Amino acid sequence: MAKEPAWLIAARAKLGTREAAGALNNPTILGWAKRLGAKVLGIAYNADSVPWCGLFAATCMTDAGITPPPIALRAKSWADWQAPIRPERLAPGAVLVFQREGGGHVGFYLGETQTHYEVLGGNQGDCVSIVRIAKSRCIARRWPRGTPVIGGPVWIAGGPARPTSNNEA
Repeated sequence: MAKEPAWLIAARAKLGTREAAGALNNPTILGWAKRLGAKVLGIAYNADSVPWCGLFAATCMTDAGITPPPIALRAKSWADWQAPIRPERLAPGAVLVFQREGGGHVGFYLGETQTHYEVLGGNQGDCVSIVRIAKSRCIARRWPRGTPVIGGPVWIAGGPARPTSNNEA
């Protein structure tokens, strides 16, 4: 039995993928968009300067054979996707949706402290990275229906703190 869900393994493999500087675009990120297409993303995606956390989440889910929500590029579309999971049942790979100024953000749960979730996501500091996001900003926790939850909450104590993100645009 796998220790992590397939979509989280796919997400970890993409760590470090970064937007291109200026008017340039990272061909890897644009390749994800081309593979998924406007039907899945909800729009024609053609620049990595457009927020891409939903694109990243949709790519990882698709890599695992799971259908993302309609208009997957829009982070808040993930708030109603599949099945809710209670905070006390969270496990690595749970989809977390956050409120932010001007929109939303979506990423994958890795663990938590008393006040923050540790999140693996795209478009966090313009790259695929792991950051901490305040639990108070979380508006939804989701898990794919019919997929067993592997593990449970991961409590993070001690050690170096990850950077805290306040806006993932």
